[in-house]
Amino acid sequence: MPTPRAEASALPAAILEEISHLAGLPEVRSAMKWFEEQEAQFAHWQLALARIPAPPFGEAARAAWLIERFRELDLEDTHMDDVGNVFGVHQGVARRNGPCVTVSAHLDTVFPAGTPLNVRQQGKRLYGPGVSDNGAGVAALLAAAGALRMIRTPSASSIVFVANVGEEGEGDLRGMRHIFSNPRWTDCIKYSLVLDGAGSDTIVAEALGSRRFEVIVRGPGGHSWSDFGMPNPILVLAQTIRGFARAPVPATPKTTFNVGVIRGGTSVNSIPESASMRVDIRSTSMTEMERLETSLRRELELAIEQESKTSENAMRNSSARRHPGLSYEVVPIGNRPAGELDEKARILKVIRAVDAHLGNVAQIQRASTDANIPLSLGREAIAVGGGGVGGGAHTLQEWFDCSGRDLGLKRILLTLLALAGIE
Repeated sequence: MPTPRAEASALPAAILEEISHLAGLPEVRSAMKWFEEQEAQFAHWQLALARIPAPPFGEAARAAWLIERFRELDLEDTHMDDVGNVFGVHQGVARRNGPCVTVSAHLDTVFPAGTPLNVRQQGKRLYGPGVSDNGAGVAALLAAAGALRMIRTPSASSIVFVANVGEEGEGDLRGMRHIFSNPRWTDCIKYSLVLDGAGSDTIVAEALGSRRFEVIVRGPGGHSWSDFGMPNPILVLAQTIRGFARAPVPATPKTTFNVGVIRGGTSVNSIPESASMRVDIRSTSMTEMERLETSLRRELELAIEQESKTSENAMRNSSARRHPGLSYEVVPIGNRPAGELDEKARILKVIRAVDAHLGNVAQIQRASTDANIPLSLGREAIAVGGGGVGGGAHTLQEWFDCSGRDLGLKRILLTLLALAGIE
């Protein structure tokens, strides 16, 4: 693992000097000291946010809470767009029509409506669904806005704060897609810094692609006794999964698949009329994703054919009524584009120089985040954590430990100031 000293030796001296100069400004030093003193406030924001449900496509209550916090922190032009993204602007010298830097954190969680939110604090640890992903990211967003309020020297470019919807699951990055389809933003965004989860030890500069499908099988249904032999959609899915699970996947490029949800049937003594499953395919290679999608469709067709034959034989040897055949459809429910940041990109040099200055070691990673959208469009973007340590993401036992949060916040602030430029 490279050390901060080794990382620094590979960076241009001008960028290292720029970060050192920024960090030495009295206002910036005061803001970074403020990070060390305000943990109680950050935890308060994080707990309050986590107590507001934000299931997929149900982020409105959190968005309303965030817009109030943006106003309290003196961000300008605070508003909500058509899909529920919340915006606030720290104005730079360039004002509205000039280039800008965005810093964003997603509002939504993976947990469906009605999930019990037992959010609580025990010492330095916060507990509850979504408290780290993305409570830590949103808390860091607010902390950065609070720190910028202390820095009176104007930045060259405006910094646009975004609390966006639709990052998780079936949200399919809809909030970020909407932003990058709006000429107001596409014409001005120069750099995108995405805050996602906890930690200070990663830089997501490579966008992991994914494809998601809902597979639906339909049949005539019936009674388990009197209609025995009718084709069973659940058995079709079971056979499909059995065959698909044997599909080979390479270690390089890393490729994965998962069957995450199965639904169907009404009772134990009923042959279901329909059944469905949801499948997630991920890879750093578009070719591998296409290969797995082809395998999934092939196994489904084979399972339909096998179940139909079995049913026809059963019907032929019994007095049971004839039946219509099975039908199926494969519905795309997610398609996250892949992308990769040029290793010469300024945003990457800046975050590495910041890490070198702070003595922080961080590794380049590939993941699926809101940064997928700008990266897939060839724009400069990275995703980083909001500091601290988190665990149990996407489970009811999720937790966040505030130890080291200030390091992550200092990292975010220095990166924003360098990207926006200080006049």
